Amino acid sequence: MILTDFAGASFDRDALLAMKESAVFDKPFVKKSALIGTESLPKDSYEAIKNFSRRELPTFETREEALAWLVRD
Repeated sequence: MILTDFAGASFDRDALLAMKESAVFDKPFVKKSALIGTESLPKDSYEAIKNFSRRELPTFETREEALAWLVRD
């Protein structure tokens, strides 16, 4: 399981490319992923990462909500 906190992050083209690639390559090893702090992540980039990786990457307002979702099931 992965919890990614983007709070305070900035994104350039290389960072977004690396995120897309890692979302694909780690897919076989990840049961669930949750994202927080995505306010600075452009919506079109978020959608591109999801579409490219063919993964669900739900976003949450707080760390607690994300962790609760990750450990559910």
